[in-house]
Amino acid sequence: QVQLVESGGGLVQAGGSLRLSCAASGSFFSINTMAWYRQAPGKQRELVAFSGGAGTTNYADSVKGRFTISRDNAKNTVYLQMNILKPEDTAVYYCHANIAARGTNWSYWGQGTQVTVAS
Repeated sequence: QVQLVESGGGLVQAGGSLRLSCAASGSFFSINTMAWYRQAPGKQRELVAFSGGAGTTNYADSVKGRFTISRDNAKNTVYLQMNILKPEDTAVYYCHANIAARGTNWSYWGQGTQVTVAS
């Protein structure tokens, strides 16, 4: 089985920074894509940042220029560097990975990590 374990959430003042990490472990062939989503209370889960093959990345308009997604393929880990945080960034952040294993592709989610930005 594959597990995604997140870390790095917490409480920060507006304007501050946090770095989230998500490490994939278990038995698999390769990781196709990794991404970060977030869900604020009463809202739908939304894509924050995406990392595809060949270094491609995409960001939600609301975080462009402030957040950076990166991957360490040797460690099967994805990071989300969040700068100039705003109260509206407060949410539970979830890691997602599309992973090749047992002859097909599988979708996995992390358990979520809370990010709270105080004004």
